[in-house]
Amino acid sequence: MMVDLLTLDNVSVHYPVFGGVLRRAKRWVRAVDEVSLSIASGQTLGLVGESGCGKSTLGRAVLGLRDLTGGTITFAGDQMATMTEQARRALRRDMQLIFQDPYASLDPRATIGSTIRAGLDIHGIGTRAERARLVTETMRQVGLDPSLADRYPHEFSGGMRQRVVMARALVLRPRLVVCDEPTSALDVSIQSQILNLLKDLQQDLGLTYLFISHNLAVVEHMADHVAVMYLGRIVEIAPRAELFASPRHPYTQALIRSIPQPDPRHRNPPAIAGDLPSPDDLPSGCRFRGRCPYAMGTCATAEPPLLGGPHKAACWLMDKDHTQ
Repeated sequence: MMVDLLTLDNVSVHYPVFGGVLRRAKRWVRAVDEVSLSIASGQTLGLVGESGCGKSTLGRAVLGLRDLTGGTITFAGDQMATMTEQARRALRRDMQLIFQDPYASLDPRATIGSTIRAGLDIHGIGTRAERARLVTETMRQVGLDPSLADRYPHEFSGGMRQRVVMARALVLRPRLVVCDEPTSALDVSIQSQILNLLKDLQQDLGLTYLFISHNLAVVEHMADHVAVMYLGRIVEIAPRAELFASPRHPYTQALIRSIPQPDPRHRNPPAIAGDLPSPDDLPSGCRFRGRCPYAMGTCATAEPPLLGGPHKAACWLMDKDHTQ
């Protein structure tokens, strides 16, 4: 039986928008709004949605890099909000982040060996010799020659730099890794190498991934479960195969239809109709209703809850009482 490593219960992250002479908060951006989900140990949850939907904010909230407006985050049975500072420090070893841009996330003045070793130094792990051994071992695991440890980031390609970023995260032997668009800044020819490496490392090291991406084709390859996010809310969540075979939310259906096809005879459908609403001025009711071809009266007056069993969707079409 799989045990949940990470659980989010009604997690919200709201940002104030200041205005006026006194610079008071006039309204709020609900970047993440009452999100509930869980990830079983050793599994990958893919989090997908358009840019600006709150995916990265949610990932950083999980890591404690964003303060919560509401809700709770539980890791390995412990609520993060009630942890002591000492426990939080220890937790940082168990939760690591792989950044989107390997060009911006590495210190150009530091060698890659010292960059990878930094976490071991901060947490005081092992002797000097043991740290050197861990750095060497981790470099090999991500496909880097340990003889390159004294070189600098500018001497490496994008794909090699991303391997350095991965090694820096994995040298601490974390339990959870948040992968925030880890291949979007790389050449297409390199992306598959990095994705396959992530899957191999997950199996070898027993990792759990929160995999954030706007690319559904990548998520289909990587994830065990998929959560679809729109304007701060989860609108659908399901096992990967079921979600791609029978998406229930109109937004998910549109995203899947828009996946590029390799067949040149296939014409991709147009982008989703309408414009993305401003996150600080959300529409009433369902947030997707202004772009949805199935919108009805109820959609304008009430926000739909996530309905269903293992396959949930936040759409009034799922509720027979509202479609009759």
